[in-house]
Amino acid sequence: MSSGFRDTRRGGNKPGGRGIRRLLVANRGEIAVRIIRTCREMGIETVAVYSTADRNSLPVRLADRAVCIGPPPPALSYLKSSNLVMAALSTGCDAVHPGVGFLSENAEFARLVRDQGLIFIGPSPEVMELLGDKIRARETAARFGLSVTPGSTGAAGSVEAAEEAVRALGYPVIIKAAAGGGGKGMRIVKKAENLAEYLALARAEAEANFASGTVFIEKYLENPRHVELQLLADGNGRVAILGERDCSVQKNHQKLIEESPSPGITESMRNSMADGAVKLFRELKYSGAGTIEFLAEGENCYFMEVNARLQVEHPVSELVTGVDIVQEQILCCAEGRMETSEGQVPRSGWAMECRINALVPGTVTRLEIPGGPGVRFDSFLYAGCTVPPHYDSMAAKLIVHGTDRQHALLRMTRALDELVIEGIKTNIPRQKRIIEHKIFRSGNFGNSFYETISGEIEHGLD
Repeated sequence: MSSGFRDTRRGGNKPGGRGIRRLLVANRGEIAVRIIRTCREMGIETVAVYSTADRNSLPVRLADRAVCIGPPPPALSYLKSSNLVMAALSTGCDAVHPGVGFLSENAEFARLVRDQGLIFIGPSPEVMELLGDKIRARETAARFGLSVTPGSTGAAGSVEAAEEAVRALGYPVIIKAAAGGGGKGMRIVKKAENLAEYLALARAEAEANFASGTVFIEKYLENPRHVELQLLADGNGRVAILGERDCSVQKNHQKLIEESPSPGITESMRNSMADGAVKLFRELKYSGAGTIEFLAEGENCYFMEVNARLQVEHPVSELVTGVDIVQEQILCCAEGRMETSEGQVPRSGWAMECRINALVPGTVTRLEIPGGPGVRFDSFLYAGCTVPPHYDSMAAKLIVHGTDRQHALLRMTRALDELVIEGIKTNIPRQKRIIEHKIFRSGNFGNSFYETISGEIEHGLD
């Protein structure tokens, strides 16, 4: 780890009286900014980490202190757990918040943090290991009454095992990496002649991305809604449900727009998801924020996976509930308590988020941020900052809140029109076209929506 140390203390912060005095933010970009802001309100000092590519980033400027952890490649910086823990120990931190992505669901990292006497802001490594394996997670979810998508029993360890599973399911099927996420190690198979080839491809991709070639098979649902349930749990059996988010607008399995509530979920479906989710989190003694993802088809909601961490789209739930999810995460994991009441948290209005991606990295020359009632902009951008090419393309999140879905759509349209980012190429024009599309506005769509209308959205933009 680089010995470079920068003290960016602004002054005025006093050590928090909530169990943590100083916290290391083991991440970068907008999520690091998000965590730093809540910590400042809680009276907790923050230590940012940065690669040499992020030396002048907004998290470094906002944190009380900052430590360089290596060169730009993630494997040598943000994914190097020993450097992160050393940074926490050398700056006198009490806790580590992993953010999203990188090591946020890495059980070994959580264990290393815990073994060094630090508080990990997330569930225990044992719970992470259970939920990180999608096959075991499916089995556990089914045990607590959650419906799972019909699929293979255990791993598809051979072509013969895969063929046997498909005979019971029928085509089309989807091959998934047991340790996967983000669309990696995933193949849709519609014909028998492609099964062996796609199985080999999925295994190879899973091995390359997750160091595990284990895959399993599920029945492929043609156009379900992608819905996720946001939960908080204090590790002592209290579980709060912050409602569902609809994440069906996706390109290549990457989410583009999220909203809460979902326009396609009935109250009975909502209750069914919540009942099983609470049982699961109580039994696991889950601690912190977590999201259970479902595929919804008709009146059925099928368990898909648990994201044992903060989600990128958490602001959508914050706007409809008024709950600071990052603050509750910290309280749950540091003190075994939360300020939110358990059970269904009341929601108000409708929230929507557009992810703003940097399609071509570079230096931001002009930034005009939308404002007004019900508008929130989470980002690491500022005029003159450089968006490096080494990391995820998401540069900002534009979130709005309205009285109902129609109001939220009008507000998002206005906010997208006001948002100006120059110097880098972004997906703002694409997001405008999606928001304005008649199918999206109808609310009647599933996760093949973008694929269906991509020609209209992409035409003339490049």
